[in-house]
Amino acid sequence: MIVVSYNSPDKLLACLGSVTGSLPADCELLVIDNASPENNADAVAAAFPSVRLLRSPENLGFAGGANEAVKASRGEFIVLLNPDTTVREGWLDQLIAPLVASDHIGMTTSRILLAARPQLFNASGCEIHLSGISLCRGLGRNHREFDPPRNVAAVSGAAFAIRREVFDLLGGLDSDMFLYLEDIDLSMRARLAGFGIEYAPGSVVLHDYELRITPLKVFWQERNRYQMLLKNLSWPTLLVLLPTLFLAEVITWGFVVLKDRKNITNKLNAYRWVFENWGKIMSKRRQVQSLRRAYDRDILLSTSYRLEFEQAATGALPIATGAILNPIFFLLRAIALALVWW
Repeated sequence: MIVVSYNSPDKLLACLGSVTGSLPADCELLVIDNASPENNADAVAAAFPSVRLLRSPENLGFAGGANEAVKASRGEFIVLLNPDTTVREGWLDQLIAPLVASDHIGMTTSRILLAARPQLFNASGCEIHLSGISLCRGLGRNHREFDPPRNVAAVSGAAFAIRREVFDLLGGLDSDMFLYLEDIDLSMRARLAGFGIEYAPGSVVLHDYELRITPLKVFWQERNRYQMLLKNLSWPTLLVLLPTLFLAEVITWGFVVLKDRKNITNKLNAYRWVFENWGKIMSKRRQVQSLRRAYDRDILLSTSYRLEFEQAATGALPIATGAILNPIFFLLRAIALALVWW
């Protein structure tokens, strides 16, 4: 099991405290610290000397840190857990169970509840919108919902498991993503390679989650969304999705203007990064496509047409926006599914 650490040492120690008492003897626990200025590594070494501690000389982001920890780890299954989570009894066995039961399942994800309001969901897996925008499945819904295990579009990076052989086959997380959507991208690549993704409701994790708009969040999210689409979908599919992607650009620009105006250049910088790194993205695209065992249609069938604007803002505006735009996305998805049979 791997925890990628960066600052907030109190939350990290609480996470490790909840985990260490319930791990089976054959499960190793690794913490990789991304050069935290708040001295997380020293705190872990003092409080949990039995934990295997890796110290990165630089901040590699979640994806890069996780990849380095996986290289140093052993075991058939890889479990990644956010440092701002705590776990309930039996969470690990329940998370691993679907992987043990079926070779077809490549990844699993936990029932993730809000730590401050555990009667409500943070995520029961993630949904992928037709445009590549990712949303927490069930955010804010009652914890008694989403009880049956089921196949989902993507895992939540806060708590998920993956077969080592699948992780190795896919080449791990995309280190260029640094933060945001690396879990969604890994999930989409796993689907393309022919593996299922299952939500394991018996694995209960509490997440200290709140929506934060950090200075570079739009840059990372948009840059990574473009990378994900370019790597995973065929050119004819991207052509069919052009109206959807154009509408998504209108929406994301609207969000930037209304909610993140002081960082408005981040959206432009996301375009620039893709342009400057086009060759690298195309190289990764060739690798992804070489592993393809599923059709684009399978990916589109797993997407959602509905954007829950309420996850990003409150009040009447997001409700009205959804009422206007979601029927358009419904139509665009129906058209895409009518056309894409490859």
